[in-house]
Amino acid sequence: MTPLPLQSEPTAPPEPAAGDGRRVVQARDLTLTFQTADGPVYALSNIDLDIEQGDFVSFIGPSGCGKTTLLRAIADLEHLSGGTLTVNGVSPHQARLNRDYGYVFQAPALYPWRSIERNVTLPLEIMGVPRAERRERARTYLDLVNLAGFEKKFPWQLSGGMQQRASIARALCFDPALLLMDEPFGALDEIVRDHLNEQLLQLWSKTGKTVVFVTHSIPEAVFLSTKIVVMSPRPGRIIDVIPTDFPRDRNLDMRETPAFLEVAHRVREGLRAGHSYDD
Repeated sequence: MTPLPLQSEPTAPPEPAAGDGRRVVQARDLTLTFQTADGPVYALSNIDLDIEQGDFVSFIGPSGCGKTTLLRAIADLEHLSGGTLTVNGVSPHQARLNRDYGYVFQAPALYPWRSIERNVTLPLEIMGVPRAERRERARTYLDLVNLAGFEKKFPWQLSGGMQQRASIARALCFDPALLLMDEPFGALDEIVRDHLNEQLLQLWSKTGKTVVFVTHSIPEAVFLSTKIVVMSPRPGRIIDVIPTDFPRDRNLDMRETPAFLEVAHRVREGLRAGHSYDD
């Protein structure tokens, strides 16, 4: 297999990066039903969604509303019952074969017997990338997530937040254009979570990736996103799609501004409205 070209120093895309009109994800009338011994479970219903190149899109909704299911459908980890879904213009299955996305799970999922460097390079090993190039990419992306110098450490020697940053570096190491993140900071305390939110925004700004992010936190969704997708309880429907126009170099202080609070209020109202469904 021919190795992917190494980008030794990721650079920021030209402004404006977010929402430049090139469609990365498109869903039309998407439905997903799980068949169980107790009968069907209707997870997603009539989902219509567009995600453009450079967007940072957050899915938010109550537990069990299908946020992660929708993310997994984009990743070809769940299969549709109806409707259409494309990723970079092809089916999710083909996008997975093309290695069009990296996936960051709720838990870091690092192998404890492998060093941080060797955890990060695991996808590259599977792809057959030569060892020297693997190590160079690991250094590049560990530096990008502020873990330079921790290459030889093991996961148990790092804090939870550092482990999650290592998992982000692993998802980025083969340079996918799309980053899928399933509530990666949900288990962390608020101080660490705020810090990682700021670092994630810096990473997004530097790399120009399209990010799809699952969260239960209204402040997190508003702080990070160019677009917030508010979902109803199961079966998951899209209640509202809320654009934001905050600057890319935003900081935590903006959470006290009227503009931030106005968007947060709209998200909260959408979540309340979603509970009016009689399903």
